[in-house]
Amino acid sequence: MKQIVVIGAGLGGISAAAHLASAGHRVTILDKNAHIGGKLNELKKDGFTFDLGPSILTLLDRFEAVFAASGRRMSDYIPVQRLDPQWRSFFEDGQVISLYEDPAQMDRELARFGCSEAQYRKFLAHCEKLYSIISLGYFDKGFDTLGDFLRGYSPANWFRLRFWQTMDHDVRRYFRDQHLIDMFDFFIKYVGSSAYRAPAFMNMMSSIQVGRGLCYVPGGMYGIARGLEQLLTELGVTILKNTEAVAIESTALRGKRFLVNGVRLSDGRILPADIAVSNMEIIPAHKALLSAPEAVQQKLEKFEPACSGLVIELGVEGQYPQLAHHNFFFSGDQREHFASVFEKKVLPHDPTVYLVAASRSDTSVAPAGCETIKILPHIPHIVDTNPPTAGDYAALRERVLEKLERMGLTDLRKRIIVEHFWTPVDIERMYRSNRGAIYGVVTDKKKNLGFKGPKKSRLWQGLYFVGGSVNPGGGMPMVILSGTNAAGRVLDDLGPQA
Repeated sequence: MKQIVVIGAGLGGISAAAHLASAGHRVTILDKNAHIGGKLNELKKDGFTFDLGPSILTLLDRFEAVFAASGRRMSDYIPVQRLDPQWRSFFEDGQVISLYEDPAQMDRELARFGCSEAQYRKFLAHCEKLYSIISLGYFDKGFDTLGDFLRGYSPANWFRLRFWQTMDHDVRRYFRDQHLIDMFDFFIKYVGSSAYRAPAFMNMMSSIQVGRGLCYVPGGMYGIARGLEQLLTELGVTILKNTEAVAIESTALRGKRFLVNGVRLSDGRILPADIAVSNMEIIPAHKALLSAPEAVQQKLEKFEPACSGLVIELGVEGQYPQLAHHNFFFSGDQREHFASVFEKKVLPHDPTVYLVAASRSDTSVAPAGCETIKILPHIPHIVDTNPPTAGDYAALRERVLEKLERMGLTDLRKRIIVEHFWTPVDIERMYRSNRGAIYGVVTDKKKNLGFKGPKKSRLWQGLYFVGGSVNPGGGMPMVILSGTNAAGRVLDDLGPQA
């Protein structure tokens, strides 16, 4: 039995802690905030319940595996309901498309835009093939490097992943109408990247959602964290909230390597540790927790942060029946939107806006006759040169609300009862994320081929990483999977217990 300390109680850290505790180890998980769940967070105010973080639940099997490792069932801890339509997309020219899981309903929607049933089925079959290949190695076996891919995949499968093409280029092989192209391109939202720069295999996300369903947790998505906290408690994991780690203690070994032996806290205490698992993102962890040499930090620069977001939570009087639970209000020029955020790294003039109206499906999250509205335009992570000011973010808020009113949410600003507003600066402060990024590391075929950081340190023996900045990347199922795979690495390295 080893003493394991998990730094950060995001979903990756929770997943790792649960698996390691289920295997019989003594596990302590700590977080600087007063809640567990990391970016999975909530705000309750004046009768409204807001999901401050993730709003979409997919790939239930990845969550179920965390409970199954200890012989439990997720359904006993977390209630789940399926949503259909999955999204509703609004365009500047007045067109509206609902994305349905139900094939017959989706066929009728697509027919209005000149897309045949056969075209759509062919696209979904292609996306499912991508998912099956990625799942086989990158997900299930936890591949971390290009070498893992080359050794683990056949040349045929390597070719099918289409690393040399972008996601947008791949989408255009199946669709001609720009509305449909924009809609399917924006599945890249799951990892906070650009469809014009992400590799083509990221189209697997259409299969993940459409083929396997999109779900919601009644009462708010923070119910996932509550269920997982109950699981950790039952497994005997020590949970320390309002507890900040400031350093990973280690002793020097030969060859510029180190052996982890503890975690130092902000109050000066040191928690002994045979193993440390960092849910802090990989670049901030090397700077803040390890004081890594400059040469080591430079090698991590290819793992550039994904985008951030302007998080606007509104409790409004009245309701907007045209909304679905999940909605997108598209930019008039999505290519320019992506270029602004990921190439120019400036606040977009006309962003594509993600809008969640959870009260469309769950009346418990808003007072009677009212609506909860979460608004999230993707914007650049914090930059060093001429970063946006508080006034710039406030001006973008106004542009976004004006856009929504123009596209059908009449008198939105006049109806606001409650508002919560976060910028990338707030996100960085709250979660210590790299430059305020929401989704970990950007997925970019030129910068990193879509790879994130490795889950096991090569220089610090006994140190492992989880979360959106390591493989397989951002999004709730992926960070859960990072914890599952990292725990597997730990258990393999430790070998059978005596």
